[in-house]
Amino acid sequence: MARKPKPPVERVGRDKFCINLDLEEVDLIHRLMTELRQLLNEPPGDDGRLRRLFPVAYHDPGDRELDEEYQRLMHDELLQSRLKGLDLVDDFMAGGLRHQRLTESDLLAFVQALNSLRLVLGTILDVSEDHDFGEVADDHPLVGEYQLYDFLSWVLDWSVRALQG
Repeated sequence: MARKPKPPVERVGRDKFCINLDLEEVDLIHRLMTELRQLLNEPPGDDGRLRRLFPVAYHDPGDRELDEEYQRLMHDELLQSRLKGLDLVDDFMAGGLRHQRLTESDLLAFVQALNSLRLVLGTILDVSEDHDFGEVADDHPLVGEYQLYDFLSWVLDWSVRALQG
């Protein structure tokens, strides 16, 4: 009888979790998080890739000044929070993430960093809630990016399930 494969993320104790990804997958996630850090550290500008990481607070056209004030007041705090989470993930990924025991706070930081990656990639791909990934043809020029988005979504989903379990 064949053994059932382990989920990519699982709870292994009351406050302990384990990441069961291949070394190549761990390296990919770590490299993407490094790229995210570089993107976050670039001077703020009109780079739309970070739009979903620093969302608009006021949506009415007449509230533009309020939103600009909100962004001015909150951007640095949001940025520092995201960078701090990436620091935490870097700390435990430096020891090799595969089969390492993580605490709940470690896994929460991992979830936040994964979600940030998905938000940036989803912005680049212009993914919406009703996006159907089955419609992406194998010869689409961004098929690899869509597959990456799907992979990150899969790991994120299992991470959230482990936290809830």
